[in-house]
Amino acid sequence: MVKKQPSCEEEFWEYLDKIKFAKHLKKIEKKLAGKTIVIYGAGAFFQALVKKYDLSALNIIAISDRKFINHEDGHSFSGYKVCAPAEIPNLKPDYVLVSMINFIPVIEDLDETVIKNTGIKLKPLINKPFIELWQEIWS
Repeated sequence: MVKKQPSCEEEFWEYLDKIKFAKHLKKIEKKLAGKTIVIYGAGAFFQALVKKYDLSALNIIAISDRKFINHEDGHSFSGYKVCAPAEIPNLKPDYVLVSMINFIPVIEDLDETVIKNTGIKLKPLINKPFIELWQEIWS
């Protein structure tokens, strides 16, 4: 009997369950109530996340990703307006939440380029255990 391998999406769901994302999402909803948010990262991880979790309590004004650099006006992704990274400051969000598992280099890059001197706050969407962050930094 051959054991079925989990799909990439299922692996993301298992990871999100492991890090207790549902509990973290409730905290984010309370902390960011009334704040405007741009989600950065429209890859497979974000797509899996929005299939399993309801983000409607967050005031998401756009999804940003490099793949949207040449987007057409009115284009949407998972029901959200899209924007190129360079357009983020024009939207004037309160927060940019990075929706990637390995978010440290992305946060560093966005902080040094796109949102530098804008006052926009930048945070990961997920809350990784400290040991995982440590391993990511030092590997």
